[in-house]
Amino acid sequence: MGTEARVEEEDIRYLVGMNVRRLRLLQNLSQLDLAVNADLTHNFINDLENGKKGVSCRSLAKLSTALQAEPFQFFLPRDESGGGMSIYVRDFNDNLQKMVGELTRQYLPDPSAGPGQNGGAGDRNTPLPKGTTPEK
Repeated sequence: MGTEARVEEEDIRYLVGMNVRRLRLLQNLSQLDLAVNADLTHNFINDLENGKKGVSCRSLAKLSTALQAEPFQFFLPRDESGGGMSIYVRDFNDNLQKMVGELTRQYLPDPSAGPGQNGGAGDRNTPLPKGTTPEK
């Protein structure tokens, strides 16, 4: 019989709380701002970040939406390797990739679609972004 890893509820509460705080600070939100955006109470956010309360799936979904985060991001381990910024860089990179993907789909033509069928750049019926002029 091998040594079994034992995960305590308190450890999970701490992990989730630490990540809620990290994600909230990345968005430059106060606890009150997050509470309002997630339709939760300020006291709950405070208790959650301090590991005093656990989180339900419903509350986790609200927090994910309010923080524009994927649910797995609330369970990322603390970076103990000494490179304290690496977790922030990964989050920034993930969010940047999402934004680039959304902008690409919105503004660049689909190469497989014919003219006027892609709804993106090059379509005469697509409004141009504010402050730009059409090319001749």
